[in-house]
Amino acid sequence: MNMIEPAQFITEALRGTLRNNVAMGRHTSWRAGGHAERVYQPADLADLIIFLRTLPADEPVVAIGLGSNLLVRDGGLRGTVLLLHAALTEMRIEADGSIYVQAGVSGAKLARFAAKHNLKGAEFFAGIPGTLGGMLAMNAGCYGSETWGVVKNVQTLMRSGKLLEREPDDYEIGYRHVVLRKNGKYLEHDDHIPNSLPFYQEEFFVGARLRLPAGDGETARREMKSLLSKRIASQPLNLPNAGSVFRNPPNDYAARLIEQCGLKGLQIGGARVSEKHANFIVNVGGATAADIEKLINKVQVIVQHKTGIGLHQEVRIIGEYANTHE
Repeated sequence: MNMIEPAQFITEALRGTLRNNVAMGRHTSWRAGGHAERVYQPADLADLIIFLRTLPADEPVVAIGLGSNLLVRDGGLRGTVLLLHAALTEMRIEADGSIYVQAGVSGAKLARFAAKHNLKGAEFFAGIPGTLGGMLAMNAGCYGSETWGVVKNVQTLMRSGKLLEREPDDYEIGYRHVVLRKNGKYLEHDDHIPNSLPFYQEEFFVGARLRLPAGDGETARREMKSLLSKRIASQPLNLPNAGSVFRNPPNDYAARLIEQCGLKGLQIGGARVSEKHANFIVNVGGATAADIEKLINKVQVIVQHKTGIGLHQEVRIIGEYANTHE
């Protein structure tokens, strides 16, 4: 781990946008959820570092990208939300041939950039509806490939504004599972965090260097087109959703189990188990975060009862319940 102290950053004025009482439904793909006390969209990484250094030490902070794997409870979020999409968007080819990509870059843009530079192995990113920061946080993947399979190293930013460089060996990495090895203290992405607790971050991903082999850009673009066609054919992209809700159990598929239990079309309020893909919950209109969370829990209970298999959430649920928010 290398500490980076860019002293020039702290001499500059803030250039981002700070707003109060922001509806998080505008910033999550489910289009549901409560308000954040404050939202800051930095101008770039330098601006984000300055901003973090201006915050009180006890200010809760959470960073999000496209909000495509996230549900914010109706009681909202105290503290500050950092919007990294459209802020941390730098991409470049490094001297050693790796790609430096910041956390706010979408999977589709990353895949296109790699193809443009005749690199292969990034095509699958086009099928993930999120940004690199979120993909690193959960080891997102599709069609047999996973994010950390191409990671050389990562850039993280501490809550204090300190910029770090970490290696893959600094993390415990598995299927939709990434935990920083830090004596069990830092459990940002660990399954053992109860969903009822607020979800705040002491360190988060702001970039990565990806190592990809040389290839042919045209072949990569054809592969991307094929993957996107599969996604359009199999997923309910016409309605607000957060992608796959549950992880696939070992040697099985969550969608198959949910469908086997006859749960396609099951609905609570404006939230419904998709008829097109059983592992998707869609907002058919006016769904609250409570509707979605109740439906998630109901699907888990029924599948456990009928099959004996426990489904584990892939989506992250954060914030406070509406009746406890003051």
